[in-house]
Amino acid sequence: MIKKAITQPDYIFECSWEVCNKVGGIYTVLSTKARTLQQRFTDTIIFIGPDRGKPDADFREDPALYADWAKAAASEGLSVRKGRWQIPGTPPVILVDYQPFFEKKNEVYYEMWESFGVDSSKAYGDYDESCIFAYATGKTIESFYRFHGLEQKKIIAHFNEWMLGFGELYLQKYVPQIATVFTTHATSIGRSIAGNGKPLYGCMNGYDGNRMARELNMEAKHSVEKQAARYADCFTTVSDITATECRQLLDRAPDIVTPNGFEPDFVPVADAYPARRTEARKKLLRVAETLCGRTIDEDAFLISTSGRYEYRNKGIDVYIEAMNRLRTSGKLNRQVVAFLLVPAWVFAPRADLKEILAKDFHTTEPMQTSCITHWLNNMNEDSITNFILRCGFTNTADDNLKIIFVPCYLDGKDGIFNMTYYDLLIGMDATVYPSYYEPWGYTPLESIAFGIPTVTTDLAGFGLWAKAKVSGDDITEGVAVIHRTDDNYFDVVNDISEILLSLICKDAADREYIRENCRKLAAQAEWKQFITYYYQAFDMAFAKAKQRNRM
Repeated sequence: MIKKAITQPDYIFECSWEVCNKVGGIYTVLSTKARTLQQRFTDTIIFIGPDRGKPDADFREDPALYADWAKAAASEGLSVRKGRWQIPGTPPVILVDYQPFFEKKNEVYYEMWESFGVDSSKAYGDYDESCIFAYATGKTIESFYRFHGLEQKKIIAHFNEWMLGFGELYLQKYVPQIATVFTTHATSIGRSIAGNGKPLYGCMNGYDGNRMARELNMEAKHSVEKQAARYADCFTTVSDITATECRQLLDRAPDIVTPNGFEPDFVPVADAYPARRTEARKKLLRVAETLCGRTIDEDAFLISTSGRYEYRNKGIDVYIEAMNRLRTSGKLNRQVVAFLLVPAWVFAPRADLKEILAKDFHTTEPMQTSCITHWLNNMNEDSITNFILRCGFTNTADDNLKIIFVPCYLDGKDGIFNMTYYDLLIGMDATVYPSYYEPWGYTPLESIAFGIPTVTTDLAGFGLWAKAKVSGDDITEGVAVIHRTDDNYFDVVNDISEILLSLICKDAADREYIRENCRKLAAQAEWKQFITYYYQAFDMAFAKAKQRNRM
């Protein structure tokens, strides 16, 4: 059998709110995928993001780039900045000023209703900003396409999440020659169901997306997402578990699953790894010792969870409960420090902690509220700190397990650690991500890339992928995948504590064996392995667009 050749694009426009805008997991998807795409489609992969009217740390403007087109675009009412995204591959970027289009918002919304049935009448929150930006993105692609005479070229426009739905629909109407790909990384309704404490999985077959949208006040977002999925030349999502959501809640199955890969360049090379790990552990232990007022063993077992502050969805409650179970088990033969690296509403780094660290004092008593490194604006209402206290954590000398909440963005400038997330991650001995709702899950993938064994669940896209590669039943394989349902909370807690107890008891040779297994598994999830799924998506989109344009 002769294998069909895959049609390759001449240009790819990758559009997302997260381009040069570090606000969520999609930023990681795009910024790591960029190098692989740039290597194959040099400077014909163009990222389009929002011009937010302020300096972007990872954007370097280049006035000479597309200068003639930019002048023509300005005459069409488009204001753009062009340059390079300062990430591996340094791909070209166009940042679009979408603010001028707000004055025609009602006209845009009527057009989308009339042409595609998108109902924006109950819009609120970030809907207006997202959709107007998406509309401006569509007009930007159209302008670039016509100015450069690309009518005979094979063009892909790839739109990420419901926020970019208007862009895709605009091209469907005005430039149908362009093949469109729409990716939902998590359905808006699925995330809302889970976030509102409703049972998602056991009741999935009974949920109607439209009805749930009305119940959860998500009608506008659901409407644009559903229509974008319907009209896209190729509709994709990032995992099999999210594909199930799409079939049930959006009434369209994805054409293909495009899992999220990563680039290994952020992992220290072998020669640098030991020193980087030592540095991370030194800083983590120093902060913990200062908060807790006692010396902690150099070989203490360090555990962490991290990610967006979604208390139930990310399993933060489960993590704290599991740490409490470990603390009270009577089975710990080693000191343990458990970290929560979860950004919250930070007021400021603790001045008392900051001063003690700066002066290199050594405390002998636990500090006030010894479980947190930064003060919050809403200390009394914060779910994490309240649950830690309810569980009875005091971080005293008698506690073999201490817990530390780090609520800041670890960007290297937080005032306490002054190290990035990756610079601290390397110091951990294990990570735990007991997600209830997790379309993919970068954090456990990053963990094993650093050689750190991780615990996740089979409700995470990454967890399902890992179980297809290893058993998921043995942490020595690098990943333990726990079965999680709507209502087996305490079973998950028990499983986590037992897995961690087994890890804590491992000797040096076992730990090195596990680290190697972590790296081997992570290598199977690099973008060079996963990018082929996108090439297939592009090919599907071209086929559909070709068929459409024949009609």
